[in-house]
Amino acid sequence: MQKDKIILFDLDGTLIDSTKAIYESFCVAFEVHKKEIPAKEVIIAQIGYPLENVFETLGIGKKESMSYILAYKEHYGKICKAKTHLLNNAKEAILESYEFAYLGVVTTKTAQYSKILLEYFGVLEYFTGIIGREDVAKPKPDSEGILKALELMPKYDKKKVTMVGDTPLDIIAAQDAGINAMGVLSGYAPLELLQKYTHQIFADALEAIRSI
Repeated sequence: MQKDKIILFDLDGTLIDSTKAIYESFCVAFEVHKKEIPAKEVIIAQIGYPLENVFETLGIGKKESMSYILAYKEHYGKICKAKTHLLNNAKEAILESYEFAYLGVVTTKTAQYSKILLEYFGVLEYFTGIIGREDVAKPKPDSEGILKALELMPKYDKKKVTMVGDTPLDIIAAQDAGINAMGVLSGYAPLELLQKYTHQIFADALEAIRSI
């Protein structure tokens, strides 16, 4: 079957659930620096944003944040496989969409850990390109990551490119890049918030790709 479409996926909240690994790593970063750990719901509400932005939101200055990020990443690298799982229907979404589209990932997580996790779950081979935090100067909601992912793809028609993600960051980046945007409710943003950015909202990645 001739592939004439491209589907770009966000990771956290769209294909994988790494809430436990992310929350625990934030806790460790604050413990290492002998700072009070912010409330769990405050941390979880920030998932999807780049680490430097999250630490700033949590009250850590830009100069200090690099050592927090290093502590976070050191711990995350040790536990990410054990404390992350594919979301319901995520593998089916990947396999089904691979039949008719070239697949990519655009995430604020590093590409390094994204590849480690996707390989661990046995699905890395289905993706043509993976763009993570270290690959861009400006992360989502900027469109840079999407445009870089598209550079890795075969020739494409922007009308046949879709970004599937669970937060406004994904939708704004897609719209800015001039491609179709779909929101999913499997992650961190509630329906009311996503509705402010798109009318294309689905239960999960599988339902989204089946509508393409």
